[in-house]
Amino acid sequence: MPVFEYRALNEKGKRVSGIVDAESPVAARQKLRTSQIFPISINEISRLSDVTHHRSVSFLLSLFGRIRISEISITTRGLATLLSAGFPLVAALETLISQTKAPALKKALAKVKDLVVEGNSFAFALSQFPGAFSPLYINMAQAGEASGTLEIVLERLADMMENQLDLNNRIRNALAYPLFMTLLGTAVLFFLMTVIVPNIAAVFAEMGRVLPAPTRLLIAASNLIQSFWWLILILCFSGIMVFFRVKKSPHGRDFIDRMILRIPLIGFLVIRLSTARFARTLGSLLENGVPMLQALDIVQNIVGYTPISKAIKAGTKEIEKGSGLAEALASHGVFPNLFMQMLKVGEQSGKLEAMLKKTASIYEKEVTAQVTRMTSLLEPIMILVMGVIVGGIVLSICLPIFEMNQLVF
Repeated sequence: MPVFEYRALNEKGKRVSGIVDAESPVAARQKLRTSQIFPISINEISRLSDVTHHRSVSFLLSLFGRIRISEISITTRGLATLLSAGFPLVAALETLISQTKAPALKKALAKVKDLVVEGNSFAFALSQFPGAFSPLYINMAQAGEASGTLEIVLERLADMMENQLDLNNRIRNALAYPLFMTLLGTAVLFFLMTVIVPNIAAVFAEMGRVLPAPTRLLIAASNLIQSFWWLILILCFSGIMVFFRVKKSPHGRDFIDRMILRIPLIGFLVIRLSTARFARTLGSLLENGVPMLQALDIVQNIVGYTPISKAIKAGTKEIEKGSGLAEALASHGVFPNLFMQMLKVGEQSGKLEAMLKKTASIYEKEVTAQVTRMTSLLEPIMILVMGVIVGGIVLSICLPIFEMNQLVF
């Protein structure tokens, strides 16, 4: 749809300017007059980049990069509730702005409201802040506006974000204890190797006796850590930086993603989690009237892993040629067999959206259960490993003492 830049007078006679999307200049003038804005001049903007330039999006993105998905979810739920209660969109946005405590989100909502007041669609206003609102969010809002069911679409968006947050929280909670134990165990080992072992080694050195091989190895490791701990930290930090830099490049990310998918258990979880995200997002988009090809273009950018994104992209091309969704995706062998079977059933029964959501729920529960099982196994394994390491350190320290006792007796 064409976009027009305008200069106008508002109902108080004050000069205002902005942008509006409409089919023609006449339609743009009519749209503005409906909002009590009386245009003086209207000029079509040929490129979207001109719009982003006028709105200084690059600056705004730096402001809105800190907005959390939980804040967006709460705001979406509140906006849906106000619209369902009969509030006009602008009044609902004003109410939310006054209630929002997060500064970044408050600024984003204020700018969105200003754009809507200027005569732009809600979806277009959201699209000016991609750092805050995802393509999925924007496209669903656009579909809701087109169908006149914006409040219903926002309810579904809030449900979807809350489900995603709930799943993420369950996974984080399951991994919190193993991560804590790993950090605590590392700190204990560092303390033993840099404080306890050197003091005991000094005592052994005063005796002038030949120490057992395990004890000499332990002291050598302790000296290495004491002398080069800074180098170890630099190497670890450099390794992390290199990893993230490589992951930013297309080829590097593709290689890393393929390696992750091949790791036992981890690859299993990643595939099912990505499948759940794909199914729930695609189901929500289709349910809200977004065309299949457009929905697939959106979904392929949010699954999170390159091999899966490439499979969706290749499947989209096959659908353009007339293939069904299940047939197009099955040929790439990325998705689980159960998912492909449920897709076929959904297409044949005409209930694809419902089947996609049901599949997403199945895999989300499976991922949560699998993570819980893995963490329940990790806890005793970590305790066992820590026990073996600490026991080895204690044994290496005690061996010289045992030998001295044998010489005494």
